[in-house]
Amino acid sequence: MTESAWTTRSGLELDASYEPASLVARGIDDVGAHVGVAGVPPYTRGIAASGYRDQSWIIGQYAGFGDAEDANRRLKLLLAEGQTGFSIALDLPTQMGLDSDDPLAVGEVGKVGVAIDSLADMEALFDGIALADVRQIRTTANAIGPIWLALVVALGRRQNFDAGDVRILIQNDILKEYIARGTYIYPARPAVELVADTIEYCAEHLPRWTPLAMSGYHIRESGASAAQELAFTFANGIAYCEAARRRGVAVESFLPSLFTFLSSGTDLLEEVAKFRAARRVWSQLVVDRLGTDDAASRALSIFGFSAGSSLTAQQPLNNVVRVTIAGLAAVLGGVQTLHTASFDEALATPTEQAATLAVRTQQILRDEAGVRGVIDPLGGSWAIESLTADLEQQVWQLLEQIEEQGGPIQCVASGWFANELADRAYHDQLDVESGVRSVIGVNSYRDDHERVETEVFAVDPASEQRQVDRLERVRAERSSADVERTLEAVVAAARAGRNVVEPIIAAVEAYATVGEISDALRRVHGSFKASEAA
Repeated sequence: MTESAWTTRSGLELDASYEPASLVARGIDDVGAHVGVAGVPPYTRGIAASGYRDQSWIIGQYAGFGDAEDANRRLKLLLAEGQTGFSIALDLPTQMGLDSDDPLAVGEVGKVGVAIDSLADMEALFDGIALADVRQIRTTANAIGPIWLALVVALGRRQNFDAGDVRILIQNDILKEYIARGTYIYPARPAVELVADTIEYCAEHLPRWTPLAMSGYHIRESGASAAQELAFTFANGIAYCEAARRRGVAVESFLPSLFTFLSSGTDLLEEVAKFRAARRVWSQLVVDRLGTDDAASRALSIFGFSAGSSLTAQQPLNNVVRVTIAGLAAVLGGVQTLHTASFDEALATPTEQAATLAVRTQQILRDEAGVRGVIDPLGGSWAIESLTADLEQQVWQLLEQIEEQGGPIQCVASGWFANELADRAYHDQLDVESGVRSVIGVNSYRDDHERVETEVFAVDPASEQRQVDRLERVRAERSSADVERTLEAVVAAARAGRNVVEPIIAAVEAYATVGEISDALRRVHGSFKASEAA
């Protein structure tokens, strides 16, 4: 870092030192009254009154690849190594509502996650795993959020367990897909209504589930600043909540269960301040935009995920240090669930050794670093409180801009979100190329003769064919009449504007596939094309 660049990663100017006058200049005369106490709105210091003393954060590692049997073995390994929750990585065809034998799926089956085509895959994925004993189960289902819900409910009915007893967290944040990831299926407006279908169904039938994890992580990975990550995420989240409220769903029936999914990078002070600012802003947004002062509804649970964009293929062992810093930032910021990336993720799907080390990183933070004994240990720091206030102010300014643009759906349609992220990512990359921001092993302390000797994981090339073969067997053994009948019921519900979750559950129970159900909804809603309005 050059002397002219004493700023955070997001461009917040850093004072050489902070003092009480730094807070007064930000309108904070009494810091204690301003930040409050843990467990009470505005939750600056955390949503749990006891911090991590009564219960540590959930070790929620992200895993999945190949076919269901491959992923099942990795999940069992991580649970045996001490993981307390897990996140199911779905492959791209599954996320985009394509079956594994679709021509567009060739070469992508099982590559970045596990392939799930039907209820048969769910049965294999969770074979021998007591789901009710796992503290949290999360998945990347967004465009297929209602289908994932149906798959879990149908699995419970098939295996005689109550799905309501399982702690399921569905990401189900489709707007960020148009902004940052691209795994969308339908135009944005009907896609938001599908999110609302899931929220409505869970509020009524599955109150222990989390039907929405507002996802800033992918927005940050696409180049956003810390303030943009929060503002874009919360604007999207409010849009979903308003869609559910328009149906008569009481926001108090689902807000307490919601999570936000945020990045945690190596800029330690900024990241700690970001998590604290996130809770403050959301707490007030719930009052201002959703009209409830219910304390439980204002409490924001956070899933922290160490930033994949901070990892480098060069000198990959440096990533162990980066992940540790990111994990520490999340813990000091008071998250409820944490994923720490594996050091080899810049090269390929993590090896078992690297995935185990990522779990050990969290266990060392939890059991050896001494950070669980004090609630909000950096609270009251003049620097942290100043940065928290600066970020909070920036977030509110951005939220106002989003409203001026017509709201998040209009920001997707107009390209405003995309343009803002592209501009930020461009300038961030310029900082790396110019040396303003140092990336060890990339633009400083390089080793041009480096030989990477790290073991690189490779998905079994035969797994794609195994998956296609399983899909063929499912289609051969199921009742075609039942599949056709239930798919027509999905179409009818969608055309009538009714909640589609129950018809989708029936289709899943008939062993209709993810692709077939998605196609049924495509018949009604069409497909989104980036060149068209949302």
